[in-house]
Amino acid sequence: MNNYKITNLTSGARHYLNEEEKVNFFTKNCYQSKSGIIRYDIVNLTEQKRIRRNKILDAVQLSTLFIAIILTTILIIENYY
Repeated sequence: MNNYKITNLTSGARHYLNEEEKVNFFTKNCYQSKSGIIRYDIVNLTEQKRIRRNKILDAVQLSTLFIAIILTTILIIENYY
């Protein structure tokens, strides 16, 4: 289930809703005004959390690889020289 942050662009009010609440919210409130101006900014918080977690895991993976290379190099130097 995705979580969303919906911000009213005119008043700045924020609503934190899940998928069902989002559907009900937009049945009561129009996403665009009649002149075509968008009233709300929608941010998928679940996707942002996933992206943030993936960036952290990428950093851990790269640092682990770098440390493994350094330790392997030190081991080779100690054993053969």
